[in-house]
Amino acid sequence: WEVPYEKSRPRDPYAENESSIWFVGQRSGYLAHLDVKKGSFSQVELKSGSGPHNLIVSSDGIVWYAGNLQRLIGRYDPATGNIEEIAMPDEAARDPHTLILDESEENIWFTVQGGNYMGRLNIESRKVDLIKSRTSRSRPYGIKMAPDGSVWVVLFGTNKLAHINPDTLELSEIELPRDAARPRRLEVMSDGRVWYVDYADGRLGVYDPASRQFEEWQMPQGKGAKPYGMASDSSGMLWMVATGVQPNVFLGFNPQTEEFFGETDVPSGGGSVRHMHYHEPSGAVWFGTDTNYIGRAIVEPDK
Repeated sequence: WEVPYEKSRPRDPYAENESSIWFVGQRSGYLAHLDVKKGSFSQVELKSGSGPHNLIVSSDGIVWYAGNLQRLIGRYDPATGNIEEIAMPDEAARDPHTLILDESEENIWFTVQGGNYMGRLNIESRKVDLIKSRTSRSRPYGIKMAPDGSVWVVLFGTNKLAHINPDTLELSEIELPRDAARPRRLEVMSDGRVWYVDYADGRLGVYDPASRQFEEWQMPQGKGAKPYGMASDSSGMLWMVATGVQPNVFLGFNPQTEEFFGETDVPSGGGSVRHMHYHEPSGAVWFGTDTNYIGRAIVEPDK
């Protein structure tokens, strides 16, 4: 679907259901909605300079977004049109980046890339707890929850993963095998293993917290693959996009056979596919492109 707001960098779509898709326009500073059945778009204007970077939708239909340029997390209620802005308690936490909900939807966990923090927002009280990275300029980036409720983060400015205990907020860091590695997005599978894409060297990697062992695979597009957006589906397959080639290539990886498969060019070229969201009921992965499109890849057609 071509987005009607020109050169706005539509990104990070979130499927509320099969036909209701929310996304942000990072460059133009908006929230937007795509009605898949009608093929129509609607836009919500945000405060000038908000720089929305990512959003999620809770089960009550509330849209939460990262105000990357205004050190805030925003709450938009589509039923009333009201917007609430929740400021970071420390000005150093200047750029909230990527948001996730915990399973109970009590908290939103998030990264703060330039400010070098990770954080937790309690939805009921609006209290924000900030966790400073142990490594300077580590650029906390992608964030996911493990089956045990703990939080994993990739530190894009260095060669590390971070792990947060949700009860104590204790932070630990794990070094990747190569100094030059720069992990950008991640997925945590049902067995607790942490999968990540190494943007710097075109690799897919996995860390097993139980054995503390790593394993890595070179992507078919080579060292210049620049893998970025990443998702996993209910059948245990991993999906990623190589953004270092044009057009961008959407491809899968089977952890059981340890093989890449399903290489498909992104129809619009992609430019860069930065983040992806898997919608389990429809077996679809949603993504935005720097070429001004919202895209859907059906990865489980039997759903």
